[in-house]
Amino acid sequence: MKEKAYHEKVAMEHELKLRELLRTLPSFCRDYFIGIGPTTSSRTRLAYAYDLGVFFAYMHENNPVCSKLEVADFSIELLDQIKAQDIEEYLNWLKYYVKDDVEHTNNERGISRKLACLRSFYHFFFRSERIATNPAELVRMPKLHEKNIVRLDVDEVALLLDEVESGENLTKRQKAYHAQTKKRDLAMLTLLLGTGIRVSECVGLDLSDVDFKNNGILIHRKGGYESIVYFGEEVEAALSDYIKEREKIIPAEGSANALFLSMQKKRISVRSVENLVKKYAGLVTSVKRITPHKLRSTYGTALYQESGDIYLVADVLGHKDVNTTRKHYAAQADERRRQAAKIVRLREK
Repeated sequence: MKEKAYHEKVAMEHELKLRELLRTLPSFCRDYFIGIGPTTSSRTRLAYAYDLGVFFAYMHENNPVCSKLEVADFSIELLDQIKAQDIEEYLNWLKYYVKDDVEHTNNERGISRKLACLRSFYHFFFRSERIATNPAELVRMPKLHEKNIVRLDVDEVALLLDEVESGENLTKRQKAYHAQTKKRDLAMLTLLLGTGIRVSECVGLDLSDVDFKNNGILIHRKGGYESIVYFGEEVEAALSDYIKEREKIIPAEGSANALFLSMQKKRISVRSVENLVKKYAGLVTSVKRITPHKLRSTYGTALYQESGDIYLVADVLGHKDVNTTRKHYAAQADERRRQAAKIVRLREK
């Protein structure tokens, strides 16, 4: 049997988890997830299923109308009996709650996502005239405060790659593993820093996705489409060194095509890449909390500074909406406009 691609495996895992969650949700929820299937990713649908589970559990425990039935037995008519105030109280409760002896918190972005889920959910049934009210639309989205983009400076990028290559500051135990993973780690971090791809796109790469003739990689974007991203000489050298080593490894079953392998010779996981980035970055900077996504921001910033083309940055990073890119790099754009004021001279001094 032909080995399935990474993104296909992930989608299947998400679908199985979604089916498990649907057993605990009201039966009419199935219609919603079937309805949004063509326009959403498996990851989004799974996240929405989790969010709806939290919402209905809250209503079961706190709403007199909903407390009379188990969540799985809720009828669609109950949606019309939930008011905007109920949803506002739910959003406030999300800031801090305890479930199964575990504390949970949600910041403004987490609350916004959960309200977005409810708006989509209510809109689906309201539009099809299966409910008469849409209270979620009456609730205002929380104000999101802009977060400063954390990125590595040019000298920090050099220090990080030097550390990955040398392993100089690693512990004795870490150095023993480093000897076996140095070329892989250097190839991954150079690739992330040199292309701005997402960590999920990185771990999903197969050997056949790398094209040294054109210096490009075929990646599967978050929205489900394929895209070719090109890389420079530094990425080419790091990838080439690693692939020579990778070709000598006999991978575990199910990982024959994977580009990056773990110590267990399986396709490396997103969590493993996050941990190794954290490990190396912690040796370079103790102030900045660096994650793979921060490496993506580092690349995006460097590309925008060099090109000044926000549309190019959006295209390379795989942002469907250029406004997403513009929002993240607004401070850079403002600084460029400030520089423009110093360039033009009206009269010689």
